Amino acid sequence: MEKNELNLTNYIRNIPDWPKKGILFRDITPLLADGEAFAKAVKTISDRFRDEKIDYVAAVEARGFIFGAAVAVNLGAGFVPIRKKGKLPYKTESVTYDLEYGTDTLEVHSDALKKGSKVLMVDDLLATGGTMAAACKLVEKIGGKIEAVAFLIELKELGGRKKIENYNISVEIQF
Repeated sequence: MEKNELNLTNYIRNIPDWPKKGILFRDITPLLADGEAFAKAVKTISDRFRDEKIDYVAAVEARGFIFGAAVAVNLGAGFVPIRKKGKLPYKTESVTYDLEYGTDTLEVHSDALKKGSKVLMVDDLLATGGTMAAACKLVEKIGGKIEAVAFLIELKELGGRKKIENYNISVEIQF
């Protein structure tokens, strides 16, 4: 099968009732395990931004790192890792955001990018949008200019777009 003919949706495994009853989990590991499918996913995301002169790609751990780092290499851009609190060894900036039952905090090195740089935010999945909204706020806090946010998958029914609607949003697969 030619890479152009690959339907990436066929590489997303549905796992019902995980992590809890009533949730249909969209598992990307079959896509990651297939070299052609993974390459097509990264190329498809990258190609949308090839002419934008992106300086950095930023992504939140853990699955975001998989796609974000690959897209950064593909675009010839730097990579900015955004991590959970307490995981980065140097001076950081942080943003705390609300979860369904509590809060979480994201951090980035305060010198992770040059002020005014064009940044592409990348993640595997857009669900409720809270993590990406916080990550965008964090990148802007250290001086980055968000050019777009890109996802492999969007779960439309969860309405995550609303939290990041002020940004250019790119999605490859919608459920």
